[in-house]
Amino acid sequence: MKKIAVFASGNGSNFQAIIDVVTSGELAAEISVLICDKPGAYAVERANEAGIPSFVFQAKVYPSKEEYEEAILKELNKYDVDFIVLAGYMRLIGTTLLSAYQGRIVNIHPSLLPAFPGKDAIGQALAAKAKWSGVTIHYVDEGMDTGPIIIQERVKLEDNETRETLQKKIQQIEHKLYPEVLQMLLTQGDVIYVTKARAN
Repeated sequence: MKKIAVFASGNGSNFQAIIDVVTSGELAAEISVLICDKPGAYAVERANEAGIPSFVFQAKVYPSKEEYEEAILKELNKYDVDFIVLAGYMRLIGTTLLSAYQGRIVNIHPSLLPAFPGKDAIGQALAAKAKWSGVTIHYVDEGMDTGPIIIQERVKLEDNETRETLQKKIQQIEHKLYPEVLQMLLTQGDVIYVTKARAN
């Protein structure tokens, strides 16, 4: 069974979805550790409630990205982590982690990349009056949401769409799709599956 580390910066709703499917046996994996860069994040509380160890750090304490990623890498090695799962982690992954986990870091993003990368993708879609948005799961590289796409699923924006309604639609997809894709990746190996957007 593969050991995964989940990286999160905020509420951790996707982290909770992963906890739930691991607990139920739907996802054959062990969540070995939560990595979090925000000491007050609710994701840390979710980890505590689930009995999952957490490594919480503040980037500003370290002289450089390399320094804090070295500290993260020590934690990952301590828990023999096989695979990194980003779930609302709001920092770019640097060369230290990319080199150690090449092809073994995935991210979930609330848009149909390459549209609306970076922060507040939902707000970006609404501001652009987009007709479609959705969810992208992709491998992580050194860019901002630029890694090879594994799968996308789209949602239609209604004329009266709000941030709250769109976020709810997207999270419903995320919480189902991410565990499905993780199960595939963790059982089939490090294969890149670039697919067309799946109709909602």
